[in-house]
Amino acid sequence: MEQGPRDRGRSVASLHLLPLRAYLHPVIDDLYSARILSLAANLPHSGRLPAPEGSAERVAKLCGSKAIVDVVLDADGRVSGFAQTVKACALGQAAAGVVGENVLGASVQEIEAARDSLSAMLKSGGDGPEGRFEALRVLKQVADYPARHASTMVALEATLDAVKQALEKHHSDTRTRLAGAA
Repeated sequence: MEQGPRDRGRSVASLHLLPLRAYLHPVIDDLYSARILSLAANLPHSGRLPAPEGSAERVAKLCGSKAIVDVVLDADGRVSGFAQTVKACALGQAAAGVVGENVLGASVQEIEAARDSLSAMLKSGGDGPEGRFEALRVLKQVADYPARHASTMVALEATLDAVKQALEKHHSDTRTRLAGAA
């Protein structure tokens, strides 16, 4: 049976799509694993705090992913209250999920180290964060997708900015109390 021009075109097109399908399926499976999708779907501490000591917003310019983070610190400068509003792709949401699961009790040094390690993991093949934020390593596959790096970083960067702001407020309040006592 001879194929007409329409059938020949369809078989050529379907042959052309086979490698693309073979490529996309593993990429999607690797990049959007069940763990990543679960983290993205269950964002801990979602919303805003009524009286934050520090608030920060970060936006990934390339894709528009956005995180707004509110924090309260304890007397030792550790995160004791946390809320986040995140509008991002599944990868950004997953990173925010890990941050939300692990940020309570964290110091600015731990958050800064996690941010630096996550950035190194994505940009230069580093191992990824250790300690309380080690679960961010689930995003190691994102290293192969530079367009997704900023979205993956947005929640952690907003958290660090909010904590630094709250620490500055703590230091300012302490200076004011000391000046008033003198």
